[in-house]
Amino acid sequence: MEHKTLEEVCCFVTGFSFKSSLFREHGTPICKTTNITDGYISFDSMDCFDISDYKEKLDKFIIRKNDIVIGMSGTIKVGISNNDNICYLNQRVGKFIPNLEVINNKFLYYFLCNTVKNIYENVSGGSVINLSNSDINTLSIPVPPLPIQEEVVRILDAFSELTRELTRELELRKKQYAYYRDRLLSFKDVSGMPERIRKMIAELCPGGVEWKTLGECILKSSNIKWKNESSCFYYIDLSSVNRDTHKITETTKIKSDTAPSRASQIVNQGDILFGTTRPLLNRYCQIPQEYHNQICSTGFCVLRPNISIINERWIYHIISSANFMDYVEKYQQGASYPSISDADVKKYKIPVPPLPVQEEIVRILDRFDALCDDLISGLPAEIAARRKQYEYYRDKLLTFREAKRKEPM
Repeated sequence: MEHKTLEEVCCFVTGFSFKSSLFREHGTPICKTTNITDGYISFDSMDCFDISDYKEKLDKFIIRKNDIVIGMSGTIKVGISNNDNICYLNQRVGKFIPNLEVINNKFLYYFLCNTVKNIYENVSGGSVINLSNSDINTLSIPVPPLPIQEEVVRILDAFSELTRELTRELELRKKQYAYYRDRLLSFKDVSGMPERIRKMIAELCPGGVEWKTLGECILKSSNIKWKNESSCFYYIDLSSVNRDTHKITETTKIKSDTAPSRASQIVNQGDILFGTTRPLLNRYCQIPQEYHNQICSTGFCVLRPNISIINERWIYHIISSANFMDYVEKYQQGASYPSISDADVKKYKIPVPPLPVQEEIVRILDRFDALCDDLISGLPAEIAARRKQYEYYRDKLLTFREAKRKEPM
């Protein structure tokens, strides 16, 4: 199959140097390298500008639906716009304009996605890779007849759509779980609760459900005395907690002479940890048996349930609720590195129905949680498998033996 350089089959336009001092929260969006995610252009968190702030003609920097872009600095990323809205190319982002009589736009996109891994190996530079126009224009691309390109695109589109369907399914299951969790934890209106729970509430607390602060429902935790301590501990830092599964994934072993200054709080099985530094990142978990009597960072608020009045899983589900996160967002402080104090976390008021009611609701929520956890662990594994399958076939379908070019007579 004939191979050509990219500059033979498409034009390449690099972005405009927009001034950060003129960025706005609202206006016309600007696509930076950071806005290229998972093969697409994400319009979330884009900086904006007002076109009247510039005298230059900026039409050639417009990104429209189905345009293909590449981030040219740092992590080299390829993306395609699937959005009807336009945005503009920022500097160090380039756009491809294919000659559609020679190259199918989507074929070019899949080829570029498949070539990214080779770019790192072939481009020289320091610790940060910076692509030049020449690096891109001289890339070699197979150019089979358009019907073959279209068939390759059809197959790869089918793989991509399957992955997107699985991703959508995962998001829907998460939303479904969150909906039922918040509904079951709201005692301001019990009419939407299951009949069995409504009857238990009417029987056990006819005067209404009592509300307490988190601080009134927990026991005091303690810090380790490092002075005479020679034992080895597992250290649970903020990065140790997976934000999706809310489980501890990685820890480091520490002793008194290697412990970071933030390693001081002793945790017990059943304790609930809530990350108070950048709290909206949702770093929370419950301590399992294997981390009993270990150490966590002071970046966590340790909530040790007083099990005489509160079910430990009740607190876990409470801090995962939308109402709690709304409270955290309201009371966090600091713009660039927000945090919320332990004291403010413990001021949050929660419903404290009798233990049998808590246990029944916890039973339902744990069942949802287990189902969701199975889906969260199962669907990503399925998605990962499909992505590997897609990448395998993408590589096979885009590998063509290069024909020798005929020498001119």
